[in-house]
Amino acid sequence: MNARTGNGEDQVDEGGPHGGGLTTGEVARRLGVAPTTVRTWDRRYGLGPEAHTGGRHRRWTAADVARLERMCALTVTGLPPAEAARIARGEKSPAAPEPPPSAGPRPSTARRRSRAGSGLRLGDARQECRGIARAALRLDAAVLDELLLGAIAEHGLVAAWTEVIMPTLQAVGRKWETSGEKYVEVEHFLSWHVSGALRRATSHTVADRPGATTVLACVPGESHTLPLEVLSAALTERGVPVRMFGGALPVESLVAAVRRTGPAVVGLWAQSRTTASRPLAQYVAGMEWGVRGARRRPVVLTLGPGWAGQSVAGLARPSGLAEAVAAVESSVSS
Repeated sequence: MNARTGNGEDQVDEGGPHGGGLTTGEVARRLGVAPTTVRTWDRRYGLGPEAHTGGRHRRWTAADVARLERMCALTVTGLPPAEAARIARGEKSPAAPEPPPSAGPRPSTARRRSRAGSGLRLGDARQECRGIARAALRLDAAVLDELLLGAIAEHGLVAAWTEVIMPTLQAVGRKWETSGEKYVEVEHFLSWHVSGALRRATSHTVADRPGATTVLACVPGESHTLPLEVLSAALTERGVPVRMFGGALPVESLVAAVRRTGPAVVGLWAQSRTTASRPLAQYVAGMEWGVRGARRRPVVLTLGPGWAGQSVAGLARPSGLAEAVAAVESSVSS
């Protein structure tokens, strides 16, 4: 069993019925690599557990895991595995002749310095973030899918998004913004696999119920759909029927969708202030349907950072996924 330390890191429990530590599979999930990779590093580079326990199953202590984390961080920078393993084990590289004073730093040193900082700054994020980030940097599709689905299964969709997936996406975004957009492919790759994991985690569609449907759409000109996909999946997980219309839905199409479905809730996502439209939100909130004397209007939620500073009187602006889910559930049940 793992414990959380004060700085947010996972700490390997040294006790337990099997002599303490993690299994190879658990270590692989934490690192964001395949179990066969961990075994290869053990066999080929001597990065296995320092202590051996009885039985066939090997257990990895905190020091063992730290060594493997160092190995991962070094290989991500492009360092050859053998050299990374020597550094991870605390060994010095083979001696090389010193260059003349005027020759500047040795090429290998210069290369290492130029690669410094290619890792992602995740601060006190959950340990799973580091594994997902490493898999994304390696463009390892199979391991990335496994880790994303594992996080959703273990923590639930809302907690997995808030505490694992979103911090990793933000770290990737910061990385390409500060590195001349070198890591755009990593951000696209990670976003695509997050979207796929959400669909797989909630593959069923909830049947319509009168007065319970929620319509989700990006406002015209807005193409960032991933946050809406997460909300759609979280509502589906809770049995709320959702009609998802994705990115940049034209005004006339949004109005037609609302009239045809008669939703209890309409969620409008705007990532940018330039796309958020107060008149559109007000218009949708004023739409009515149903028989005379029992007409209904939708509850409109203005979602996303684009609505900051553009509050619409009478319309809720949830600050995060959990709050948005709670707002929809409250409106659907009332």
